[in-house]
Amino acid sequence: MSDLDPLDPLQIAEEWRTQGRSVAIATVIDTWGSAPRAAGSHLVIDENGNFEGSVSGGCVEGAVIAEAQEVIGSGEPKMLEFGVADETAWRVGLSCGGTIRVYVERLG
Repeated sequence: MSDLDPLDPLQIAEEWRTQGRSVAIATVIDTWGSAPRAAGSHLVIDENGNFEGSVSGGCVEGAVIAEAQEVIGSGEPKMLEFGVADETAWRVGLSCGGTIRVYVERLG
């Protein structure tokens, strides 16, 4: 039986790393309006697109996962911003309002 908390993406990221997986972490830096996750929320992603955690309750996860896979490959961190005024708002699902900034970096 594992001692991992299935709800703790940071523990899961560490476990994935010990398994030899390449991992990125996405962290909510700040939000405004109706963003459903608080600053400090995490989403961890491996090179195959497996993920645990959440940065937006489903609104931007797909876009963040795609960007995280690029970060894993390049090693270069990215600051992502999504919002109603952003041209990606309708594509990623923030049409309800608000903005969210997410920092994505490779672990290890």
